[in-house]
Amino acid sequence: MLMHPDIDPVALRLGPVAIHWYGLMYLVAFGLFMALALRRLRHEPYASLTQGEWGWQRRDVEDILFYGVLGVVIGGRLGYVLFYKPAYYFAHPAEIFAVWQGGMSFHGGLLGVLVAMAGFARMRQRPFLQVMDFIAPCVPPGLAAGRIGNFINGELWGRVADPSLPWAMVFRGAGSSARHPSQLYEFLLEGVLLFVLLWLYARRPRRLGEVSAAFLVGYGCLRFIAEFFREPDSFLGFLSLGLTMGQWLCIPMVLGGVALWVWAQRQPAPFVRAAAH
Repeated sequence: MLMHPDIDPVALRLGPVAIHWYGLMYLVAFGLFMALALRRLRHEPYASLTQGEWGWQRRDVEDILFYGVLGVVIGGRLGYVLFYKPAYYFAHPAEIFAVWQGGMSFHGGLLGVLVAMAGFARMRQRPFLQVMDFIAPCVPPGLAAGRIGNFINGELWGRVADPSLPWAMVFRGAGSSARHPSQLYEFLLEGVLLFVLLWLYARRPRRLGEVSAAFLVGYGCLRFIAEFFREPDSFLGFLSLGLTMGQWLCIPMVLGGVALWVWAQRQPAPFVRAAAH
């Protein structure tokens, strides 16, 4: 049985300014996205020499990152407010903007990114799903960084585990019971594993929507599994059928991914650039 390391959530203090580890993890996430998206430009159809419908450039990546950051932050916060604590925030509306107090939702962030990417696609006159297929494989490493931030903060800990489990851990504020380090489980499942699978899958040309569908199904299934080891939010507990809020939010995500996959199979074969001679 291990003890969670008592890490100060503040990584650096510059006078009155405190820089938190979780904030640094957001910067890491955005940096990883930028680096991977630039590599993604080499994949078809984005690597096409044609500068018409399929022409993608570095400035597209920079704009996607800008709008994506807005979508993640605004959507993530509003998602937490509406999905997890609506009654509290309706009674204390000023605290909706107090993001430094914590409280972000992945599913809300996903909805925020969808809206942001819809705006980007319209401005660039690109198919929405082409944009989503582009960014999908670049997202999981950012999710992994966020879970490391959760672990450093000692938050979102796991359910009580058998003390004989070699990696069972006692978290400060969670009592004396050994628990699953569920943040690390999610780091490995939703971050590392999902990234490897999606990146390898997306390297070859795919039908429009296939990569996005794979992300929705993959994340939804892996998050659903990880939730079995994660302690549900104390103010919500277990919901219908003994599932957590995170699991219930994953169900429409998976169903939407399956529906998108079925739709994608009816689309034309993927574009492939002719080999240069």
